[in-house]
Amino acid sequence: MKLVESNKLENSRHELIVSVGAEEFKPAVDKAFKQNIKKINIPGFRKGKAPRSVVEKMFGEGVFYEDAVNALYPAAYEQALDEAGLEPVDRADIEITEVNAEGFTFKATFTVKPEISVKDYKGIKAEKVTAVVTDDEMEAELTRLREQAGRMIDVDDRAAQEGDTANINFEGFADGVAFEGGKGEDYPLVLGAGQFIPGFEEQIVGKAIGEEFDVNVTFPEEYHAPELAGKPAVFKCKLNSLKVRELPELDDEFAKDISEFDTLEELKKDISAKILERKEDRCNADLENDLVSAIIEKMEGEIPQVMIDNRCEDMVQDFGYRLQSQGLNLETYFQYTNSTVEDMKASFAEQATRQVKVRLALEKIAELEGLTVAEAEVEEYIEKMAKDYGMDVAKLKELMPAGEIKNIEEELKVQKAIDLVRDSAEVTEVAEKSAKEEKKPAKKTTKKSTAKKTTKKEEAAE
Repeated sequence: MKLVESNKLENSRHELIVSVGAEEFKPAVDKAFKQNIKKINIPGFRKGKAPRSVVEKMFGEGVFYEDAVNALYPAAYEQALDEAGLEPVDRADIEITEVNAEGFTFKATFTVKPEISVKDYKGIKAEKVTAVVTDDEMEAELTRLREQAGRMIDVDDRAAQEGDTANINFEGFADGVAFEGGKGEDYPLVLGAGQFIPGFEEQIVGKAIGEEFDVNVTFPEEYHAPELAGKPAVFKCKLNSLKVRELPELDDEFAKDISEFDTLEELKKDISAKILERKEDRCNADLENDLVSAIIEKMEGEIPQVMIDNRCEDMVQDFGYRLQSQGLNLETYFQYTNSTVEDMKASFAEQATRQVKVRLALEKIAELEGLTVAEAEVEEYIEKMAKDYGMDVAKLKELMPAGEIKNIEEELKVQKAIDLVRDSAEVTEVAEKSAKEEKKPAKKTTKKSTAKKTTKKEEAAE
């Protein structure tokens, strides 16, 4: 293989002209002959037994050239890319410009990563909210834990109230005719949860156990069954029983029952620490997001549309994988939502554009700063992957596709780039506002960033 020319074109397009000589081409033609001769019929010879000279005389000297070219050009193209130091971001257009007994020449045209510039990425000014745990957040979490630990008890000495679980029989009628799917028996309905048509649950409140009554409602205009959309309906109902969730007392016994702690105070401290950690992670992610936005504004360069299209394709594929984990697929999703894959790509376009810009900017910063990744760092990354997947490290390495180690190195370089930007930023810490304080000005103190370095760049790009 010989790289004849490497030409830069407009709009991040590049052209390579590559030649493959006789020393590689002739053995490939010989191999193509041996692979095809068994299928060739020549009059006067048994099938597959005709000499090559006879076959070429009948079908032409170049009868096996196409197979030989197809076998050789992919590897020749990859070698030419390595020699030229180029990284395509799309599939190349291949044109065979010359072929004869001595070899062939081809032209490969493709898109490469654009040439971009990023300036003033150090010392970016940004704000970071200082996370605190509020009384309302603590109370909400304790209430959630109490509800989880609560038990359902029968209520028989009063009428139905909001929050009760009412066991009901019902049958729905529209225009005096029972409709499909409108009947149920011993159905548990949490009053006030909004499970049924608007107005339904409110009419059960105040009813006594054993009482039979009508519930009058109107189906929403956007109801999924078009024959019922916007229509009035009557449900014949009977209240069979009532249950209410009894919450445990908030004391040391409660703490012992639901956790490894012996006292309520210990449980509260643990809850507070976990809420604070979650909020700090979110604040750090928000800071990183703001810094990345600032970097994008300082980036200059034309982004090839194909890179955005590729990212949209990846996002559609990722969405499909998530659907599969729920027992669904993209085709069913598109039918249900009356949409197409092109609609989905269009909805991802803005996010994909941002993610591509973020990646390019951070790669450029890593290049400008000469950031490198040690072998030990790659090993640590792989070990973490193996732990996350529940796999043996050696087995994971066996399953890794070619070039994955290089991808990991690039990933770690990019993360180092965002760490560098964050650590050099001039961050103004802002007190978190409560709902009551939203309109009040926040107090500020300026200091260097102390954000955690565990936040992933993908969160910043979201």
